[in-house]
Amino acid sequence: MTVLSFDETGVDVVYEGTEFRLEKSLVEEAIGKSYVDVTDHEVLKIVEEDPSLSGEPRRVGDIL
Repeated sequence: MTVLSFDETGVDVVYEGTEFRLEKSLVEEAIGKSYVDVTDHEVLKIVEEDPSLSGEPRRVGDIL
């Protein structure tokens, strides 16, 4: 299971027991839109090759 924790400057990720950080600028560059408009599902797709997506996607702006 992948855990995403969002804050104003990026995302803390725990993926298969490994913890790392995706900075805001990296997320924006990878997805091609403003950080607050990115969804949790889009970030999950950066981390996992074939993620199991459930529920409605949530914008980072709404999470913060």
